[in-house]
Amino acid sequence: MSNNDYREIIDEEEVTRNTGNDTSDISTEEKKEVAATEGEEQQDEKETEYEDICYICRRPEHIAGKMIKIPSNICICQDCMQKTFDSMNGSGFSMDDIFPMNMGKMPNISMINLSDLQGYVPNNQKLKKKKPKEKKEAVIDINKIPAPHKIKASLDEYVVGQEHAKKVMSVAVYNHYKRIASDQKDDVEIEKSNMLMIGPTGCGKTYLVKTLARLLDVPLAITDATSLTEAGYIGDDIESVVSKLLAAADNDVERAEHGIIFIDEIDKIAKKRNTNQRDVSGESVQQGMLKLLEGAEVEVPVGASSKNAMVPMTMVNTKNILFICGGAFPDLEEIIKERLNKQASIGFKAELKDQFDKDENILQKVTVEDVRKFGMIPEFLGRLPIMFTLDALTEDMLVRILKEPKNAIIKQYQKLLAMDEVKLVFDDEALAVIAAKAKEKKVGARALRAIIEEYMLDIMYEIPKDDNIGMVTITKDYLENKGAPIIAMRGCPVIEETVRPQIAAGN
Repeated sequence: MSNNDYREIIDEEEVTRNTGNDTSDISTEEKKEVAATEGEEQQDEKETEYEDICYICRRPEHIAGKMIKIPSNICICQDCMQKTFDSMNGSGFSMDDIFPMNMGKMPNISMINLSDLQGYVPNNQKLKKKKPKEKKEAVIDINKIPAPHKIKASLDEYVVGQEHAKKVMSVAVYNHYKRIASDQKDDVEIEKSNMLMIGPTGCGKTYLVKTLARLLDVPLAITDATSLTEAGYIGDDIESVVSKLLAAADNDVERAEHGIIFIDEIDKIAKKRNTNQRDVSGESVQQGMLKLLEGAEVEVPVGASSKNAMVPMTMVNTKNILFICGGAFPDLEEIIKERLNKQASIGFKAELKDQFDKDENILQKVTVEDVRKFGMIPEFLGRLPIMFTLDALTEDMLVRILKEPKNAIIKQYQKLLAMDEVKLVFDDEALAVIAAKAKEKKVGARALRAIIEEYMLDIMYEIPKDDNIGMVTITKDYLENKGAPIIAMRGCPVIEETVRPQIAAGN
């Protein structure tokens, strides 16, 4: 082999080395360019999930039509672009004068840098593009809807008591999603099963709805009726409840149209009595909500609660949205008692007027007429065909709430101390004392956390000081300020009662 042959082989190896996958000779600037290109591609993939929005009128692409893209990633719809040209022509300037070649003819006028005016629209104010119908799967599959008894069994793991309410909600939700999944080939259209739940404060109305939505994995919007006012007045518009559901569905209109809206404190929009001014937050709100409950296409803002905000608008159909309204309805008991005592008369067999004063569950005897007399208009109640009540919590139910649910309050504190490798135990007498104290406050299950937090404060403050403590037992005497909790040290085979003066004294 000649020297020329060797030279040819060496030259080929050098060419292969320089043109191969070896990136050792690539400069830092080239690496930055490659990384920037990959980042732009990933950003483009994310942007394709959302529709373009007009920079001027804030309408999405599916409403305004095809967008005109100008530098600095700004999109303008054809209508706004045409209006801009028309206004410029009408102002006396010719379109030829605004081009760069004729800029010398326009003294003291400089072009505006649009990049200074651009404001990237955040994703919470963008709409997701709709997928093609031929490739789209059914949002609700009739075969995947859990049966009512399975829904109730799941609720039993988190909610104590309220057997009737859980049964009613399970059947209503099951029928609602069967209604969505059913076809209308036989011309039989199933009506919506909106619900109205009535119960004293702290009995678990909101918690029931939250648990139900989490189990079904559907979008849920919880709103307060106290902030709703008639359109044109200070406060949230009625359509804002649908806007919150759209935000919970990640601005996916189709998914939001199969969600659940829970309107709490519905009793606060009752018709005001003996008022001389316009009732903008009472009967007017009820009348405005009629179209939502019945089912209608409403235009709602995306990413805002007011239509006056400079955000895009979209249409949402509320036909398949399940509405659940709840409220404590204070003083409704008096209306029920007045109706029940109408038949009272004088004589030996007459019914006493105070026989219902000690009945905690008198709300179970409520009728539609009682709620209408409370201040709810008949048209509103007619669109809530399912009305049920929740039981008042007894001391036994409060004790079960403390220890039985998956996320019971006692289990939460046990987990907190377990992080310090300390075991926490509540004896049965202590739980009974906590339930009795909570019952006296008359705020339902909300009082349990406040009472336990009061007595656990000193324990959670003192326990981390001593690493030898292995177990703490809360007793009845400690809750009644007659003693101290039982402290067990690590490695002790027998639990020894050790009085901790600093805990008993609250130091």
